[in-house]
Amino acid sequence: MQTDTLSSPDQRYAAFRHRSFLSYWLARFLANFATAIVSVAVGWQIYDMTHDPLDLGIVGLVQFLPALLLVLVTGAVADRFGRRFIMALAILVEALCAATLLLHSWRGGGPGLIFAVLGLFGVARAFFGPASSSLFANLVPAEDFANAIAWNSSAWQTATIVGPVVGGLLYGLGPEAAYGTATMLMLCSMMLILTIPRPARHSASERPTLQTLFAGFGYIWNEKVVLGAISLDLFAVLLSGATALLPVYARDILDLGPWGLGLLRAAPGIGAISVAVWLAGHPIRDHAGRIMLAFVGLFGVVTVLFGLSTVTWLSIIALVALGATDMFSVYIRETLIQLWTPDRLRGRVNAVNQVFVGASNELGEFRAGTMAAVIGTVPAVVVGGIGAIAVAGLWAVLFPQLRKVRHLNGRA
Repeated sequence: MQTDTLSSPDQRYAAFRHRSFLSYWLARFLANFATAIVSVAVGWQIYDMTHDPLDLGIVGLVQFLPALLLVLVTGAVADRFGRRFIMALAILVEALCAATLLLHSWRGGGPGLIFAVLGLFGVARAFFGPASSSLFANLVPAEDFANAIAWNSSAWQTATIVGPVVGGLLYGLGPEAAYGTATMLMLCSMMLILTIPRPARHSASERPTLQTLFAGFGYIWNEKVVLGAISLDLFAVLLSGATALLPVYARDILDLGPWGLGLLRAAPGIGAISVAVWLAGHPIRDHAGRIMLAFVGLFGVVTVLFGLSTVTWLSIIALVALGATDMFSVYIRETLIQLWTPDRLRGRVNAVNQVFVGASNELGEFRAGTMAAVIGTVPAVVVGGIGAIAVAGLWAVLFPQLRKVRHLNGRA
């Protein structure tokens, strides 16, 4: 791997020289932290109620479907209207959803209302994602973009490390504590979003026609580097994702409690943030496409290792490695997508990307839960990991343009 070391500490933190990026980074951190708390609480609460791994898959499905059904709307909205306002409104709806889960837990009830609230939560996330990704691209100049990608990923991963642990601890006190904390964090995130100055951007001026609504799909299909990068994540994580089954591992395989589930959920983030911080000072400068494909293959290998492990310390090491390998792929993929896409199309392209990411995560969780219910938890994870290895090899053949990408600072 060829990288350039940034000799100056100021260069390592170059993205934070831009005040708007700092506000954005903090807002995303708080929002993701709150979402991680809700995710742990909902997973444990649903499994406590039903003891059925299929229901854990449904949790992912009801959050993914809104992004799929609204993909033409959310991207067009992000390209035509104020992206800050869309983000703030979406996070407000998420806060109201968390508050509803708080009241539901306090009063008592079954899983039906939880699934309904998660569906509305998914609608808010469907609008938040394209607006957030599109706004981010306007907050730093091109020369600081790769650095900003690394730090932006670190915000999400830091929340992924701390959020599940805090969520598990708070759920140990009661689901009301978890949902109440998440509500407050989301409201703070909304206030930070509103402090971001309006950036210069190229708003879409086309009239909303069927052609403009599908413009994101058309661009992705014609730009093979973007198509390969997005679809690689879709199929690799769709097949190998096993996070929905962590409650089963925590309760039935590793014999851990809610705090142990939080630790398992945090482990991938520990590996990912370590890589993200390293990449902020050592950006990838050459052979980016090959590096991404190689780490997707390794992602599948460590997924198989985790699936077979029945020892807590080995399972945690495997999850740390899983997060580390995934971060290399995320860093390269997100940089390619943003720099290869014109600003006027970023909302629509990011909306499609969000559907692909959602399919690889939420729909992947549904795949894992369904397969676990049919063939067992361990075989479901192992087969998925093998699938990810196969996808990495196949994409190296199907998308030679992606394999040959060398640099992340332009189309070269």
